[in-house]
Amino acid sequence: MDKKLRFSNLLIVWYLKNKRDLPWRKTKDPYLVWLSEIILQQTRVAQGTSYYLNFIEEFEHIDHLAKADEKQILKLWQGLGYYSRARNLHQTAIYISTELQGQFPEKYEDMIKLKGIGDYTASAISSICFKEARATLDGNVYRVLSRYFGISTPINSSKGNKEFKKLAELLLDPRDPGTHNQAVMELGALICKPKNPDCINCPLNDSCNAKQSNRIKELPLKENKIKVRNRYFNYLVINSNNKHTYIKQRNLNDIWKNLFEFPLLESEKELEFPEIINTTTFQELVKNRSYHLIKFNSEQIVHKLTHQRLYTNFWIIETEADLNQMILWEDLEKFALPTLIQNFVDHYKKTD
Repeated sequence: MDKKLRFSNLLIVWYLKNKRDLPWRKTKDPYLVWLSEIILQQTRVAQGTSYYLNFIEEFEHIDHLAKADEKQILKLWQGLGYYSRARNLHQTAIYISTELQGQFPEKYEDMIKLKGIGDYTASAISSICFKEARATLDGNVYRVLSRYFGISTPINSSKGNKEFKKLAELLLDPRDPGTHNQAVMELGALICKPKNPDCINCPLNDSCNAKQSNRIKELPLKENKIKVRNRYFNYLVINSNNKHTYIKQRNLNDIWKNLFEFPLLESEKELEFPEIINTTTFQELVKNRSYHLIKFNSEQIVHKLTHQRLYTNFWIIETEADLNQMILWEDLEKFALPTLIQNFVDHYKKTD
C-alpha cells in the first residue's frame, strides 16, 4: 500500500477509536469551532477547556460576543495570555454580527480575510464545519509529518512552510477533511508528543521513518531565530490606610494591551530604594504625603513570555488615601490583570 494512503487510513481508524471527548467536537457550528481554535492557540487543551465553556456560557451566540464590553472579554480571558487573540476575537465578532448579519463565512477565502484568522484557523473551520478540502498545519501536524516521513527541513523556515503544506494537502482525505485534520493533530497531542512519544501504541510505528532511523529526538528541526529581550519592571503598589490602591490601563501597542496594572517603572537594570524614590513617577504618586516604602519580594520575579523575560519587583507604598480614581483592593477582581499582576495580588492578599 502507498505510504501516503496507509498514513491516512491507519490514522483515521485510530482517531475514531481513541479521540478525546472534547466539547467543541460535538458541534459543527463555525462560531463555536472558531472560538475553540482561538482559545487553543498557544494554550493546552486541559487549560483551554474551562475557558471555552465559560465563554459559551456567557456568549452563546456570536451576536452576544459582539455586544460585550472588551473589559468583560479580557476578564474572562485572564490567565490565557496572548491577549491580542481576545481583542481580535471581539473585533471579528463585531464585524460578522454587523456587516455579515451574524452569518459566519463558509469558505476559506472569506474566513482568512477576518482579523485574527490565519491559514491554520481558516483551514480548521472550513474543513470541520463545511468539509472544504483544506489541510491544517500546526505544531502537532509538523511533528507527525516530519517524523513519519523523515523530513529534515526546518519547520519554521519559509521552505519548510511550503514543503509541509504541500505534503499535508497531498495526504488530506477529501471525503472527510475535518476528521482527517483532527486525527493528525490528535496523534501529535496524544502519541507523537515532543518528548517521550508513545511509539509502542502509535498506529504508524511500523512505517515511521524517524523510528526506523532512530531520529525521533532529532525531528522536527527548527531554525534558531528567537531573540529574547530582557525587561526590568518595577511596580509601585499603593496600599492606603483605608485599603485602597491605584491601577491604570495599558494602552500602548505592547504586551498586555488594554489590561490593568499598577503604576510601572521600566528600567534598564534592577532598581534599588534611592533610585525608586527619586523617579518622577514615584514622586507624583506620593506627592507631599508621608509614606513607608517596602520591597515586597526578596528576589526579582522572573516572568517568561515567548520573546521576553520580565525581571520584576513589587514596591509597596503605604500611605494616606487621597489619590483620584483609587479602588478598593477587593474590587481588583473586577479587572482583567496580567498573570504576573494577578499572582502578586493573590499572594499579597494572603500576607496583608
